[in-house]
Amino acid sequence: MRVAVETVAKGAAQAAVTGNTAQPGTGRATRTGNGTGSATRADTGRVAEAAAGKSAAPTASCRVARPRADALRNRERIVSAARELFVEFGPDVALDDVARRAGVGNATLYRNFPDRAALTHEVVLAVTSRTTLRAEEAVAAESDPFAALSRFVHAAADERIGALCPMISGVFDRDHPDLLAERDRLEEAVAGLVTRAQSAGRLRTDIAVGDVLVALSQLTRPLPGIACQGIDRFTHRHLQLFLDGLETPARSELPGSAATLEDLRRS
Repeated sequence: MRVAVETVAKGAAQAAVTGNTAQPGTGRATRTGNGTGSATRADTGRVAEAAAGKSAAPTASCRVARPRADALRNRERIVSAARELFVEFGPDVALDDVARRAGVGNATLYRNFPDRAALTHEVVLAVTSRTTLRAEEAVAAESDPFAALSRFVHAAADERIGALCPMISGVFDRDHPDLLAERDRLEEAVAGLVTRAQSAGRLRTDIAVGDVLVALSQLTRPLPGIACQGIDRFTHRHLQLFLDGLETPARSELPGSAATLEDLRRS
């Protein structure tokens, strides 16, 4: 290919010097311009560039476009802002408010998430995945099963697990394969924490995994629409009171029955 390019360029340059161009279909050269070739130098460059471009095109087509770093940051900011607002006001919060808190324009929000369902899906997926990671970290960091459970509860609060309320209320597609996979991972991780703490005799036996998840959601989420100022500073204090009530020996008999995962799925 390189030889072909050089041949084309060389022939064009020679034509420019002599002031000759070939007539299409005749093979004969006719004189153009004033014989200095000034009118054909631009054509020479274009011929060479066109020939070179043909050889470079396949390489360019193999390149894979990657999301820009600023585009990824904007997406993360939108999800984070939505997570906070879902906790404060519920999943029906205005998307304009989400964009405003994220510090992006409405066009940027809709470019990443075309509708509310898409944004809710991403928020629930992100919170579920991050909360599962906190449970796995708690197991790895604490040898005492109840200490591991306590560590997870406080970490889950920091992940704003109250944003998972749409997952329980069913305002969107809870049966999406991605969400089901992440939900199963979270439930398995939390069930492991509860089972180990009960087997060690540290956790009362009249509670179930659902009790932990429901309490976490209620204690880390203010009533929708009130946006209590500074409410977060009480969260970990009240969570510790909840954890003290989970330890054995139990100081009271709980009314009703334990909340299971099946109960949460039917609600």
